[in-house]
Amino acid sequence: MKIEKIDDFRWRLPKEGGMRVEGKIYADKDMLEKVQADQSPQQVANVAHLPGILKYSLAMPDIHWGYGFPIGGVAAFDLEGGVISPGGVGYDINCGVRLVRTELKRKDIEKRLRELVGVLFQSIPTGLGSKSEMKLSLAEERKVLIEGARWAVSSGFGSSEDLEYIEEGGAMPGADPDLLSDRALERGRPQLGTLGSGNHFVEVGWVEEVFNDELAQVLGLFPGQVSVLIHTGSRGLGYQVCDDYIKVMIQASRKYGIELPDKQLCCAPLGSEEASSYIAAMICAVNYAFANRQMITHWLREAFEKFFNLSPGDLRMNIVYDVCHNIAKFETHTVDGKERKVCVHRKGATRAFGPGRKEVPARYRSLGQPVLIPGDMGRCSYVLMGTQKAMEETFGSTCHGAGRVMSRKQAMRTARGRSISRELEDRGIYIRAAGKETLAEEMPEAYKDVSQVVEVVHNAEISRKVARLRPLAVIKG
Repeated sequence: MKIEKIDDFRWRLPKEGGMRVEGKIYADKDMLEKVQADQSPQQVANVAHLPGILKYSLAMPDIHWGYGFPIGGVAAFDLEGGVISPGGVGYDINCGVRLVRTELKRKDIEKRLRELVGVLFQSIPTGLGSKSEMKLSLAEERKVLIEGARWAVSSGFGSSEDLEYIEEGGAMPGADPDLLSDRALERGRPQLGTLGSGNHFVEVGWVEEVFNDELAQVLGLFPGQVSVLIHTGSRGLGYQVCDDYIKVMIQASRKYGIELPDKQLCCAPLGSEEASSYIAAMICAVNYAFANRQMITHWLREAFEKFFNLSPGDLRMNIVYDVCHNIAKFETHTVDGKERKVCVHRKGATRAFGPGRKEVPARYRSLGQPVLIPGDMGRCSYVLMGTQKAMEETFGSTCHGAGRVMSRKQAMRTARGRSISRELEDRGIYIRAAGKETLAEEMPEAYKDVSQVVEVVHNAEISRKVARLRPLAVIKG
């Protein structure tokens, strides 16, 4: 595949064959060589074949092979003639990250990390198929799917102030629980308020470095401060929604005569019955994920208050922001000099709106949207801010994390005979997981260096660095 250099951080895939637009990959030279090894650039080109795609088929520097779209893929579609594709959202709908700040400092907790990680592991249900102690009725579940984090807050899990700092205010309008299968609802009922497995985690860390004092101060961050990242999504419910609607979209692609270079890009025209049904079902999963992270936040706060014997006022565990990774949204963007409403797919990518957008909380609006970029459990994570350049180039999007460089099976082979938990503890990072397999699959070497990923988006000016966070204690499924 032909790939042309635009500059040190941007690469072009020229239009070939049935591509309707060019592809654009954000990466440095070293990263691009590794990206080409898994054929994900071909997926970028495949996405460019879809009807109604606007400007570019985009890929962020954490790009790797995914279902249909690459993970790290971004594409926007015209409402007239465009499509929606479950492969452009992913199986873990609204997998996302939330950052919670505290008034604690690293020195306040570093001698108690082993004990703290044990308390968090007991307080937050983790692991494959993990279940909450909550007994959610079908009627209550339907409310969750419509009201999202607002349901959690109204049920006593947090405060109304929390909602202001969650993307979409913690609930997207347009959900229709009647469009979910019985199996999706069945999988969702026992899992609300659970972390799950795989790359999902709760990470207690500290602010190691601040790159922009003004932005950090507005976000309530300072050097040496203890912070917590929560990374999880819509659990089995979201997976089932995707699985159910891929079957619908395969038939829809045939029905509407959409030619696809890869059947995993199955889709339906925006405005069609199939597209509208998928969107309403997807929004249910989006809202479920918002509620899920809200409940975990509540249990996190309770655990910290009890463990440190401090009041909520002393701890000030406020939400800095909560972002979505796997989602499709209708947004207004400038295309060819005109404002247009478009459908933006972000799969393994983060919204990174620049200054002045009404969707950004009032406190941050003049500066831009906070962007949270988790790394692997052994290195670091970043807080960034969205930019005007992102609005111009990427439909207000940036990377979402480090991006895998090893399959889970490959990581398991590489970790054989090693104690990943001991290796991390030797580096001052205490970890608890539901099983050794998870630690092997999620070993730091299985991921790109998130610092390199962040340098690309920072230097490309589609987001700017605010702070770097270093892990101290991690719980995983």
